[in-house]
Amino acid sequence: MNILFTCAGRRNYLINYFKKAIGNDGKIFAVDKDLSAPAMIDADVSLLVSNIYDENYIEELKTIIKNHSIKAIISLNDLELPILSKHKDELEACGAKVLVSSEKVIDITFDKLETFNFIKSIGLETPLTYTTLEDVKIALKNDEIEFPLVVKPRWGSASIGLSFPESIEELELSFKLLNIRLKKSVLNTASLKDFDHAIIIQEKIEGIEYGMDIVNNFETDYYGTFVREKHKMRCGETDKALSVIDDRFEKLGNQLSNHLKHLGSLDCDVILKKNKIFIIECNPRFGGGYPFSHEAGINTAAIYIEWLKGNKNVDHFNNYESGKLFSKCDRIIEINTN
Repeated sequence: MNILFTCAGRRNYLINYFKKAIGNDGKIFAVDKDLSAPAMIDADVSLLVSNIYDENYIEELKTIIKNHSIKAIISLNDLELPILSKHKDELEACGAKVLVSSEKVIDITFDKLETFNFIKSIGLETPLTYTTLEDVKIALKNDEIEFPLVVKPRWGSASIGLSFPESIEELELSFKLLNIRLKKSVLNTASLKDFDHAIIIQEKIEGIEYGMDIVNNFETDYYGTFVREKHKMRCGETDKALSVIDDRFEKLGNQLSNHLKHLGSLDCDVILKKNKIFIIECNPRFGGGYPFSHEAGINTAAIYIEWLKGNKNVDHFNNYESGKLFSKCDRIIEINTN
C-alpha cells in the first residue's frame, strides 16, 4: 500500500496524517521538482522529478509507479490536476489508482468562469462574474454590482494576484497589473487557453467565511460534508478555524456533490450572507484547511486507505465534533543538503 504524493510542497501535515493512517501497511512517497520542499522531509521516500509541464513528467511518474509498486497517487497542486486527469488512464495502466477527478470536473473547477456557470446552472448561489472591464463598467452603471470588487486569475491557485479594487481607477490598474503579472507567473501556461479573458472580476460578498471539505468516495458517491468557520486567514490559507455542524451546509455539500460527481475530497470556500450561502471557489483536492477538519474528528486520510483496500465501512473514522477551535503554527525543519 505505497502512496505517492505529487507536488508535495509544504503539506507536511498530509504526509504525516497518511503515514499514521497507513502504519506498517506501506510507505508514503513524495515527489517535487525541489528536493528541499518541506514535505519531502517527512515522507518515507522522497524523489526529485521534473516540472509538471516538462514533456518527461508523466513518464517519470510511470517509472516511479512501476519501480516502487505505487498503489495510489494524490496531487496537492491545482496546476497539476488537469495534467494528471488527462493522463489518468495511462498512469493507472501502470498499476496506481490516480485519486484525481475526471477531466470534466477539473475543467469546471479549475476555470473560475466555468465554476460560475456550473453553480448557477444547478441553482446555487455564487458571486456575479465578468471577464472584461467593459462588462463590469456596464454592470456598475446599471447598479448590478458595487465596489469593492474582486479581481483574480481565471485559472488561479493559492490566491495569486488577488486584489479588491474600490474605485474605477483601482479596478483598471488592478486589471492591467494582473495581466502583466500573469505573463511572468506560474499561471502563465494555464492562462494561455484564453489569455484575452484570463482575468475575472467578481462582486465581493460580505459575510461569514467558511471552508467545506465535501467528501465523495472513489466511485464519486457522496459521503459527507465537514465545515469550519474561518477565524483568520494568511497568504490565502486558513490560519485559525472553528469546526461547525449545520444542516444547511450538509444540504449544500450533498447537492454540489451529486451534480459535480468529483472524486475524493473537494475543498470549497463559501460565504454566508443573510441566510444565503454563496459558493466562492471549489478545488477538487485536499485544501489548506483540511487539518482543521482532521483535528476536529474526520480522518479522511484513514478513510482513503480503507477505500483503497476495498473496505466500505469507514464510519468509525468519522467522529467530527462542532465547536473545536484550532490554529496553525510554524515549525522549522533541517534540510539535508548532502
